[in-house]
Amino acid sequence: MAEPADHATIEVRIHELGQIFNSLDPSPFTERDLDDDAEAYLVGWAREVDDRRRPFRIVVHLPESEAQKAQERGLESAIGNYFAYRTGMLERDLSDLIRVGRRDLAMGILVLAVCIGLSQLVRAMLPEWALGQLLAEGIMIFGWVANWRPAEILLYDVWAVRRRVDLYRRLAAARVALKSF
Repeated sequence: MAEPADHATIEVRIHELGQIFNSLDPSPFTERDLDDDAEAYLVGWAREVDDRRRPFRIVVHLPESEAQKAQERGLESAIGNYFAYRTGMLERDLSDLIRVGRRDLAMGILVLAVCIGLSQLVRAMLPEWALGQLLAEGIMIFGWVANWRPAEILLYDVWAVRRRVDLYRRLAAARVALKSF
């Protein structure tokens, strides 16, 4: 089957439906978690696609008897439901990360303000003493270091989670096709 030019196709071959879903999950079929290896495989291939705007198409190759079962149980919607669920979880993680980054930034700015004040106080009290100047500089450095983690969260970590949310959202919207062998 030719790949539509506007879709990136991810193909997976299984011999039974149990290979794609977590066998310990007691949920109804369309709400089951994917097996960790199956998720890692699909996400790994999805990451290989260069164009982030290009939609996905997932083709599941399976024996004729399993293809019939997959169609009856709604494998297509089960895969989409799983990635939609994971997208929601990642969006909550992103919100938590932004909240933590903002809280830590507020704390870091407060620490920096206190350190600037202490540094100025030390410089005023010990203007000619070399150890006093060293202490004042150390206090300033501590104030800036207190902002390192919030800056890292808000400038870098957030973007990695946003990319993952986008990837899972695209996988949730993927067209799923079954192909017998």
